[in-house]
Amino acid sequence: MTTPNPRPNNPGAARPGVPLPGQHLPGASEQSEPADPERIRADVRELLAELATGPIGDGAAGNDTAGTDLARRAHILEQAHDVLVQALATVDKI
Repeated sequence: MTTPNPRPNNPGAARPGVPLPGQHLPGASEQSEPADPERIRADVRELLAELATGPIGDGAAGNDTAGTDLARRAHILEQAHDVLVQALATVDKI
């Protein structure tokens, strides 16, 4: 009978072939620092502050500025969402 090899008691160590959380995201290999909550809050606040600036269309049918403004706002919200997704990808899951 052989003696089983004990597993190393190192929960943060990656096993070969097992992906870590967030490795599937673009740029994940360059991302080595953990998520900084203050930096993330500042980035999201800055993006959301952009929502308050710029033209706001009156919503009238055929108004091109309303459609452009809506697309701009959607893009800003998408950027804020991406910041939060990247932050979550850097957090170690337990």
